[in-house]
Amino acid sequence: MADKLKLEMVTPYKRVLSEEVDEVTAPGTVGEFGVLPDHTSLLTTLKVGELTYNKDGETFHVAVNWGYVEVEDNVMTVLVETAEPADQIDLERAKAALSRAEEALKKLTSEDKEFKIMECALERALIRVQVASKKVH
Repeated sequence: MADKLKLEMVTPYKRVLSEEVDEVTAPGTVGEFGVLPDHTSLLTTLKVGELTYNKDGETFHVAVNWGYVEVEDNVMTVLVETAEPADQIDLERAKAALSRAEEALKKLTSEDKEFKIMECALERALIRVQVASKKVH
């Protein structure tokens, strides 16, 4: 039995993370799921949310934005549009984005073509604020 799981996280722009971890919890489109070493092979989709991983007794938080996960041979590959570790999120900027999205949604109805765009922006901003508040100080 393997002791660790290799976590690889990649966006279209860069490799965000490559770590040996003990456990990962991810926001799947059909619900949150966990992965431990020796997990069976898996291919699934992710929604906007908070991905957490444990390494040597410490928990790390990452805001992710839509993507895919593949687990095979003790390697978990996460391919996402964006991924921001908690310590790299500017909390004030995230709060400002949240306010902008809330204000825009107040002026729109569900029939407006921008409504869904702003709804998604609100969801991303909420996750970024949530994750940023979990920074290790």
